[in-house]
Amino acid sequence: MEEVLKNVKSSASGVAAQRSSRSLGAIDIPHKKVEKICCLGAGYVGGPTCAVIAARNPHVQVTIVDLNALRIAAWNSDDLPIYEPGLDEVVKSCRGRNLFFSTDVDKAIIEADLIFVSVNTPTKTQGMGAGFAADLGYVESATRHIAKVAQGDKIVVEKSTVPCRTAQSMRFILEANARPGIHFDILSNPEFLAEGTAIADLMNPDRVLIGSLNTEAGRSAAASLVDIYAGWIKREQIITTNLWSSELTKLAANAMLAQRISSINALSAICEATGADVDEVSYACGLDTRIGPKFLKASVGFGGSCFQKDILNLVYLSESLHLPEVAAYWKQVVEMNEYQKKRFVNRIISCLFNTLTGKKIAILGFAFKKDTGDTRESPAITLCKYLRAERANVAIYDPKVAESQIWMDLTEPGITDDLAKLQKQISIADSAYAACKGADAVVVCTEWDEFRNTRLDYRKVYEMMNKPAFIFDGRLILDQKELESIGFHVEMIGRPRGNFETSMQWE
Repeated sequence: MEEVLKNVKSSASGVAAQRSSRSLGAIDIPHKKVEKICCLGAGYVGGPTCAVIAARNPHVQVTIVDLNALRIAAWNSDDLPIYEPGLDEVVKSCRGRNLFFSTDVDKAIIEADLIFVSVNTPTKTQGMGAGFAADLGYVESATRHIAKVAQGDKIVVEKSTVPCRTAQSMRFILEANARPGIHFDILSNPEFLAEGTAIADLMNPDRVLIGSLNTEAGRSAAASLVDIYAGWIKREQIITTNLWSSELTKLAANAMLAQRISSINALSAICEATGADVDEVSYACGLDTRIGPKFLKASVGFGGSCFQKDILNLVYLSESLHLPEVAAYWKQVVEMNEYQKKRFVNRIISCLFNTLTGKKIAILGFAFKKDTGDTRESPAITLCKYLRAERANVAIYDPKVAESQIWMDLTEPGITDDLAKLQKQISIADSAYAACKGADAVVVCTEWDEFRNTRLDYRKVYEMMNKPAFIFDGRLILDQKELESIGFHVEMIGRPRGNFETSMQWE
């Protein structure tokens, strides 16, 4: 470390020197050893993250708290509230030893040296910034409660995805409401997890980012958190920055990933109109080391809790900073995603002779991606609503999404009789075969492995469907030639419809 610092050119500015030194991970300064951690929020981020922290730091007591008693009960049961490959094993390896789930929020805050704030930050639905800005009500409530309850100094870690400079607001609230003599340090520690691979991402991350104030106390607090992650992660992978860089990096990373998906989806429309194959285009482009192959898979669209929300936050931030051109640039990523879903539905309608009235459509997959039960912003939700408007009968099957969640996602809020009307058009099947029985078309919305040709008996599916039997692959996971040999009419994202001439007509 000392040799690296000596090599920093003396002509570099103070800011550049700070950036060079802090990007190397832990800085050897006096800091407190964390013995007890509290996490406010037992959701998709807080639960898995702190479970791995407990598993990798057996000397540290980790308590995850939530006001939702049913959720905490599920975390303490054999049926965890979140499906994530490997999560069961991690939780059961340390639950009751140094990992605890509780509704006693006050006790956990009082005992903790370090507190993760990992609460929900949904997009605002009304008021200033509605549809774009993050609703920070839960973050503010959690921050005020920490200030009210804490009886000693605390390191407060912003773990939720938040707009840039939220830490400044949290710090102001803590200092304004703290008991006399109590000091709070604020850190930003955004997560970069992908649902379906969250445990692997936590065990072997590309990097861990910790932002702090550039003060002695701020750097000391950051070093305390670095020690926790250093329990299993190389210190050179633990990056320390200022608070604002850390907050913005989270939004920027998700925006860039979503941008790649929207870019390949935009190209898929060109492929369908010209006769090109989007898989071949993306493969060839991905071989360029400057581009790489990741997030270049065309699909019906991206979903999840982060991509759209974070891009819209970035749009709102840009507009607030009087950067309309920047806002318009990022907004187009979301608009392309919506366009892709609408385009896909139009293709279904066109193929089924321009009417879906009374026809049965089987939806295979409702989660926004495989290996998760999360449905937030899932393209399947939008597709089902479009199909419902076309008066189709829809049968849905997903191996991990609860039936109650599907009804919740499809019911329009504020309409008292909407569920009853919904159930006249939509049914939920207990298997892929049950969903496909008597269907006019099958639509693959989630890339679950069980929907692939090698796992699902498509000859059996074909025999139980109405003819002509259509399959619409919104995830490019099926073997088109094999399905066509069975007798299916197959439509795939990024490939022309039937032949080049007819592909020019459906758009």
